[in-house]
Amino acid sequence: MTAIDETDTTRAYPKFGAEIMQRRVRVVDLTREIFEGMPMWFGHQKTFINTNQTHEQFRTTYNTHLGFEAHNLLISEHAGTHTDAVFEYDPNGPTIDKSPLEYYYGDAICLDLRSVQYPDYITPAALQSALEASGQEIRKGDIVILYTGYGDATYPNLAYTEKHTGLDRAAALWLAEQGVVNIAVDNVAIDHADDTEFSGHNVCGEYGIVNTEGLANLDQVVNQRFLFFGLPLYIRNGTGSPIRAVAVFDN
Repeated sequence: MTAIDETDTTRAYPKFGAEIMQRRVRVVDLTREIFEGMPMWFGHQKTFINTNQTHEQFRTTYNTHLGFEAHNLLISEHAGTHTDAVFEYDPNGPTIDKSPLEYYYGDAICLDLRSVQYPDYITPAALQSALEASGQEIRKGDIVILYTGYGDATYPNLAYTEKHTGLDRAAALWLAEQGVVNIAVDNVAIDHADDTEFSGHNVCGEYGIVNTEGLANLDQVVNQRFLFFGLPLYIRNGTGSPIRAVAVFDN
């Protein structure tokens, strides 16, 4: 098991020692940071964050010894690393609160698609080649993650939303026909930046499956099989949700 670095000042550990934070499994964080000014797909609300109260303001207002700081968030259901409900692209599909959680966790593989870059589309041939190179197989019920490298190369610049590759219709159909329940990617969308037909989302609607977008750190999981967790918030009538996406490996 990998030891925790107690000298790492970017993380906080319990008072009585980092050893209690050791876990039987190894977790890789696949999530992008949420912050005001973050790049967003053009069709969604920009992110705004303000301070509701500081520690001192709370103490002064309520005459307490302990203050509580809190911030207010105005964010899209599709901010940052997020997942979609089928309802987002199919009005007859389930909203996020009515979607089976099994869409959003389970066995996953990550395929290396870095050879496909804008303006090219991801095709069935590219997927087949990446699958063969990975040494993995797609099983019914899998979550398939596409590692293009574009997200890590451009985020958090505006370019992140502009010239990314994506699935053509045939490639999305190829994945759906394999029994995939969640198509994920490290870009702002599973669709190509120039695809105004939104082919990937259309196919997801036709097959009643979901997609997850905005993943990070896929270089740490590429060509591997692992447990993926990208659980949505329980939003009534939600079209999607920000998630904390992780890959879990049993040590």
